[in-house]
Amino acid sequence: MGRFKEDDLQMAVAKYLDLKGLLWTHVANERRTSIQAGARLKRKGVKSGVPDVLIFNPNSYYNGIAIELKIKPNKPTPNQIKWLKDLNYKCWKTVVCYNLDEVINEINEYLK
Repeated sequence: MGRFKEDDLQMAVAKYLDLKGLLWTHVANERRTSIQAGARLKRKGVKSGVPDVLIFNPNSYYNGIAIELKIKPNKPTPNQIKWLKDLNYKCWKTVVCYNLDEVINEINEYLK
């Protein structure tokens, strides 16, 4: 795949997941807001670092799969790494993917 912006990658992943018929959501934590709006979202339960994609279909080993999307050379933040570790402890498969091919491979492997 060519070079995507993270938004473009997320939209390609969304299309793929919908075609697969999976139960999933995108956690839109990347928005820019005022300090007041950000504080309000935090009070409502928005958490920093939640992975970009949560797929709720369990398999034989995991309760779901959480995918953090990045475009190289970007790397997960400390909050994102903590979320991935915490979800893994809760029996979720967690991965960081840098392109659509990686996402497709991880999901196909997960669904085997």
